[in-house]
Amino acid sequence: MDALAGLLEGPRARGAFMIRACFEPPWCVRVEDRAPLTVMLMVRGDAWVIPDSGERLRLRAGDLAIARGPDPYTCADDPGTAPQAVILPGAECRYPDGRSLNGVMDLGIRTWGDRVDGSAVILIGTYLWQGEISGRLLDALPPLLSLTADVWNCPLTPYLMEEVVRDEPGQEVVLDRLLDLLVIAALRAWFSRPEAAAPAWYAALADPVVGRVLRLLQDDPAHPWTVASLAAKAGVSRAALARRFADLVGEPPMTYLTGWRLALAADRLRESDDTLEAIARQVGYGSAFALSSAFKRIYGVSPQEHRGRVSP
Repeated sequence: MDALAGLLEGPRARGAFMIRACFEPPWCVRVEDRAPLTVMLMVRGDAWVIPDSGERLRLRAGDLAIARGPDPYTCADDPGTAPQAVILPGAECRYPDGRSLNGVMDLGIRTWGDRVDGSAVILIGTYLWQGEISGRLLDALPPLLSLTADVWNCPLTPYLMEEVVRDEPGQEVVLDRLLDLLVIAALRAWFSRPEAAAPAWYAALADPVVGRVLRLLQDDPAHPWTVASLAAKAGVSRAALARRFADLVGEPPMTYLTGWRLALAADRLRESDDTLEAIARQVGYGSAFALSSAFKRIYGVSPQEHRGRVSP
């Protein structure tokens, strides 16, 4: 498997929350929905995205931001504008004083704000469930990232603007897939940028020895790998591989393999109805019991609890 493809294969929206937000200054929205990932594509005008901690960023037409949850943030025309609405889990909307705002700012099909011809228009797509985004992908992202229009061009924008306001059979599925494509295109562009803090294993793929070993582990995690067998495949000694792998990846080969197997198991618990025994065999564990013990040790919950948590 291509490493970038492996990282990006996770986004699979299911009934994602997608809207066209239209505002006229002054405007400010506080987001506390704890969503795992939200994409904001600035179509017209400009806006500020202000996390509770970390650098705020300004979006201009054509720019895109991705916020990784669950930390809250604020979107506004200006950092000094006071919040006028608060977005909570379940797409619930309230005034800052707690009164319900649901329906008050609706402007039409998947259109929300204070005026449909506002000078600021943002396409917003939100993954509502933790299981829709691979944990491996979320772990590789900063809390807030942006791509400016001068470093990437999104060919999906016109199509998204058309589709987001349509109300036709199967429209939710169309929007889900478009959101997935938008995220994949944006993250592919992001990981090619020098400022992107890609995970250590991703950078290590360029190494002729460690890169080969990583591909072996990623392509066939169920194989009974040992440091000796991996070293033989890479044409180096066990000690040389162990040292070089730890230096570049930040952990020993077998520790990395365990994490990779469990991440795959977590994803398959989310995306399939396979039994725990079947998933154990797929990712390299001899039994459901062995997988369950390792899974609970790393994730703090049993595989069954994990599967229940990520299901809508």
